[in-house]
Amino acid sequence: MGELFDLKVSRFIQASPETVWRAYTQHAPEWFTPRPWTTPEVHYDLQPGGRADVVMQSPEGQRHSYRGVVLEVIPARKLVTTGAMTQGWVPQAGDMNFVRIDTFEREGAGTRYTAEARHWDEDAMKAHRGMGFEQGWGMAADQLAEVAERLANESPGL
Repeated sequence: MGELFDLKVSRFIQASPETVWRAYTQHAPEWFTPRPWTTPEVHYDLQPGGRADVVMQSPEGQRHSYRGVVLEVIPARKLVTTGAMTQGWVPQAGDMNFVRIDTFEREGAGTRYTAEARHWDEDAMKAHRGMGFEQGWGMAADQLAEVAERLANESPGL
């Protein structure tokens, strides 16, 4: 295997992997984009080849659309997506294409959530880091933890 050009953030979340998965897949507008940005639209078709489309919006109302495709789904364990293609395996050009790997691993009474961006080359990885990857994705992971822990407290035992 060649060298990986990946960036990662990881958080321990006080909720089961199933609850974190539910927060991730059903409550994405509440956590996906670092505040004060918002996520007015999220469309996941959670099967290989399904769409993974997100619209992010700045506080000033500027919208950024991300269109992607689901590569792999293991419910409550792993979700792999990419913007290098769209639904139906249609390639799309872009300077910021990468493979996103989100994992949900049971750790004690909670979940170790990890979000990874795997890039094609070192330049793309460095550009993503320069855009504030650690801070932005870290804030989103913190927001995901807030939503999952809220859901866990609303539904004890899940």
